[in-house]
Parts: sequence; structure tokens; C-alpha cells
Amino acid sequence: MKPCFTLCTLLLALSLPALASSVDFSNSGGTLSGSNAGLSVTGSMLIAVAEPTISKLFTGDLGTVSFSTGALTGGSLAMGGTFAAGGSFVISTNGTSGIPNGAIFNGTFDAPSSWMLITLANGTHEYTLTATLSGTWITGATVSGVTVQLTVNTGKGFFNGSTSVSSGNTDFSGPGVTTFGTVPEPTSMIYLGTGLISIAGLVRRKMQLQKP
Repeated sequence: MKPCFTLCTLLLALSLPALASSVDFSNSGGTLSGSNAGLSVTGSMLIAVAEPTISKLFTGDLGTVSFSTGALTGGSLAMGGTFAAGGSFVISTNGTSGIPNGAIFNGTFDAPSSWMLITLANGTHEYTLTATLSGTWITGATVSGVTVQLTVNTGKGFFNGSTSVSSGNTDFSGPGVTTFGTVPEPTSMIYLGTGLISIAGLVRRKMQLQKP
């Protein structure tokens, strides 16, 4: 009896949808502007939305990513430093490919963000902004995530207050994060669970017949 109970429990667990999802956003282009008052990005296109939880990927012109950090609290714009928490971070979609039309995420930098100078082997420079975020998902749930924004190569010069964004990636996962692709309906999950229980019953009867 115990093996059958264990099998039933396992099969039912497999039939339940995941309690938490993950969604990854990729952006490209736009202008990064900066001063001691903070960094800001405008006009960066949302080019991909990946949903690993349900193996779904959306691509194309899907919307925009925009943000502004808090003020510079350490270091410098040219050599890298730290920006205060606060500001804003917004991911908006345009309804393409069935993704909702509106603000998917609206939040802030919930901790100081790192502005890092990277010197490549050929002597040219790139900058990355890495930060954690918290705010409101499109459903109204409170969620958290992390973003990494990479600027274009500035040559052998340094950041002077304005440059373009090469690429960016923002990831959200955990409770409250919902996907936008097709997921099994509750009724389908009930049918699946019922079918698995039936299979478990057949296995149990077979085990009983095999007993000496």
C-alpha cells in the first residue's frame, strides 16, 4: 500500500502548476544620460520576453524599457561608482503577440546600483549598470528582480554624460510573477490529475496480483 500511496502523491505533485514563474526581458538601443543627479534611459526598445517556466519566447518590437536612478553617492561618472536607491524603472509592452498592452512592471531601484567601468584588452571602455528592483507587476502583485544594462563601447574615451545602450536584461522570478504565454487551464489540470490517479490505481492492482 505504501508504494502506491507514494506513487499517487508524486503523480499528483507533477500534475499541479508551478507556484512561481520567471520572466526575462531584453532591451536594446535608447539613450543613456547621466549626471551627478543620476542615470536615466529613454527610448530603449523591448526586443524579447522569455518565459522559461513554460518554454515560451516572444520577439520583435514589444514595447519599451525606461528608468532613472537615484543620485551619485560615490565614485564618478567616468570611472564608475554607486547610485542611490530610488528613482523609477518601467517596462511597458504594446500588446504584440498576445502580450498585454500596458506597464508590465512599475517599480524602483530598491538598493544602491553599481555603475562599473570595464576596460577591454584593446584599451577601449564599456560600462554596465547592475541593480536590484522591486515594484508592482501588471496583476498588482509586488515582485522583485535584477537588471543589468550594458552601454555601447565608448572607445578609448570615457562616459561624458550621454551614450547609447547596447543591450539590457531584466529578470523577475518568484511568487507574484505571472507569465503571458499559454498555460494549462484549471479544468485540463483536473483531467490530468484524474488520469494520473487512474494510472496509479492500475499499478496498485498489478502489484497486488503479483504478490505470492
